[in-house]
Amino acid sequence: MSIPASSPAEQSARPDHPTATESVTDRLVEANQRYAAEFHDPGMGAAPVLRVAVVACMDARIDLHKALGLQLGDCHTIRNAGGVVTDDTIRSLTISQRALGTRSIVLIHHTNCGMQTITEDFRGELEAEVGQRPTWSVEAFTDVDQDVRQSMARVRTSPFLAHTDDVRGFVFDVHTGLLREITNK
Repeated sequence: MSIPASSPAEQSARPDHPTATESVTDRLVEANQRYAAEFHDPGMGAAPVLRVAVVACMDARIDLHKALGLQLGDCHTIRNAGGVVTDDTIRSLTISQRALGTRSIVLIHHTNCGMQTITEDFRGELEAEVGQRPTWSVEAFTDVDQDVRQSMARVRTSPFLAHTDDVRGFVFDVHTGLLREITNK
């Protein structure tokens, strides 16, 4: 039922991989302490400078800020499995627009997405395993381009979003790092 992670050999080859006695969270907290020791408050507010919100997949292979040439404070970033526009994504986008002034929305899915390898049966499998059916939809898909189009349509038709005239969707290629724009058919 799970999507395969990196192999133990791949993990141990990384110098930043936690040891047997150190948890990943311990390593993250230690890294934060080093970060905080050199941190200088940038003195900016919560509203993104570029007035854009980016919705993307949570895939660890995508460094959104680097891929899009963004700096701290430039955008709001909303990430979830598949980069799919769900009710919770609409919630975040609505707050981003109405309370913090964003006007543009960029949607980014990607090639070789794990959401293309599972189905809605995942919910039934979870129910069988834990005894409770999830209330949320898996939002699995087989056609990444069509799913970007569906996400764009969900944004453009939401009554909660005040600004839907600048909504664009893309597929990020995990092998080349390039974005390919998806247009409505």
